[in-house]
Amino acid sequence: MKKYTDLRSDTVTRPGEAMRKAMYEAEVGDDVFKEDPTVNRLEEYAAELLGKEAALFVSSGVMGNQICLNYLTNPGDEVICERDSHIFNYESGSPAALSGIQLMVIDGKKGVMKLEDVEAAVRPVSAYYMPRTKVIEVENTHNRAGGIIQPLDNIKALKEIAEKYDLRMHLDGARLWNASIASGIRLADWTKYFDTVSCCMSKGLGAPVGSLVAGSKDFIKEAFRIRKGWGGGMRQVGILAAAGLYALQNNINRLEEDHRRARRLAEYIASNPAFYVDLDSVQTNIVIFEPKTMSPAQLIAAAKEEGVLFSVGKTNSLRAIAHLDISDHDIDRAISVLTKITGSK
Repeated sequence: MKKYTDLRSDTVTRPGEAMRKAMYEAEVGDDVFKEDPTVNRLEEYAAELLGKEAALFVSSGVMGNQICLNYLTNPGDEVICERDSHIFNYESGSPAALSGIQLMVIDGKKGVMKLEDVEAAVRPVSAYYMPRTKVIEVENTHNRAGGIIQPLDNIKALKEIAEKYDLRMHLDGARLWNASIASGIRLADWTKYFDTVSCCMSKGLGAPVGSLVAGSKDFIKEAFRIRKGWGGGMRQVGILAAAGLYALQNNINRLEEDHRRARRLAEYIASNPAFYVDLDSVQTNIVIFEPKTMSPAQLIAAAKEEGVLFSVGKTNSLRAIAHLDISDHDIDRAISVLTKITGSK
């Protein structure tokens, strides 16, 4: 079988030997009865790490986000989010389908919403004929913006708007680990501005499956009920929770390596006249770039023939993501292939 350098996403990571050993040795019980000791340890550890009262293990990031939004809203309510956000583009219309809510999308700059635009989008309380604004949602890091880190000062100001209008705050922190490592800001210092948080363990942290939601004890109690109703009540799930616990304890600090490799690839791309990349947007492990001499589909196909996999980014762009299965040699290979395809020197 041909071996590829797979830069399509950090979701393609595979559990290593030590993680598999932890899964094999995991002590299990019935999690629906809250009797799985490994799940309980994971949730306690995650809650402490994220600075919240409690946490809940869920099957995916989409489930995590949607449980949070369902808890924070009632049917007919509205959630303010950035136009390129994951909940708007990549969650199968679940806010409407699962919770009967709609999204008010704001055009951001590199994934960051302007404060005046957010405040202007808040519906008047007296306007009974309009949807009720209930939540401001933030994605950190921001996927479609190229893995940018949300400015903490902007988040603080959004919190002030939320308090002014009695709104709730939700953080899609699928890659919050990356934001914390790259910025040096503790996880709990990001999450304290949000009522609910969703974080993914199956991306850069390398777990095969699983996300976490975190917040107050009252929220987690209700999230447990919502998860069950959506088919997420799993039984001897400690086998999977063990992978997540190993990931949290061992794979967060190493994200710095992914950021370094992504930056190296981005700097090469910036030096190649056949491409355009905004280096200011390459802050973590994601590189979004545009080919100038061929279509993204043509470049993806040509690179695949040479053993390197990229994915489609936003319009007319490609995406490359560094992760724990990508080495310095893999970055060398990607650079060599892009040089060969474009005929650059």
